[in-house]
Amino acid sequence: MTLSPPSRASQTIRICIVEDDNLIRDGFALLINSTYGFKIINTYQRCEEALKNLDADAPDVVLMDINLPGMNGIEGIQRIKKLRPKTNIIVVTAYENDELVFKALCAGAGGYLTKNMQPTKLLEAIRDIMDGGAPMSTNIARMVVASFQKNRNSPLTARETEVLELLAKGKSYTTIADQLFVDKETVRTHIKNIYWKLEVHSKAEAIERAIRDKLI
Repeated sequence: MTLSPPSRASQTIRICIVEDDNLIRDGFALLINSTYGFKIINTYQRCEEALKNLDADAPDVVLMDINLPGMNGIEGIQRIKKLRPKTNIIVVTAYENDELVFKALCAGAGGYLTKNMQPTKLLEAIRDIMDGGAPMSTNIARMVVASFQKNRNSPLTARETEVLELLAKGKSYTTIADQLFVDKETVRTHIKNIYWKLEVHSKAEAIERAIRDKLI
């Protein structure tokens, strides 16, 4: 696939990929290397390897997965930004829950894409972040906007809000636990705290109160 040259026509954009799925990593690399103005400098399965070679690679952009063996992508983002603050980082992951999105952005990621995007979206995102933009998949952008529309005086913590949002979507305790990488007992504890803080006694009452007061 060949697209028109990036706006920085005289500069080839240097890119590193940190992704443990071989097929996805190789697919991204092939797409990027076959596009004018883009060059894959290196690809890695683990953050530790990428950090070791960061100065030698000197990437303009790092495409970073979140769920990686060893050091996770959030910590990887923090370390890359500490070592090379001008390096742009775009998260490319299957995960799109609120907490991971905001952790990644707070760690220093400048963009957040989900892996089900169209291939051209990845190339556009790399151009965008190099030109000072903050590329995000549509569903992620909606999530960020929605978070600013919530009641800022909510008595709930960020994690309790996330649990309540998943409950409102009809998710089971097991599914919520899996999505948030916690055990079912932790989910039950969060729900007890939600009921207590909202002064309700059931899931239906909690959801009704949360919607009415714009807590979710």
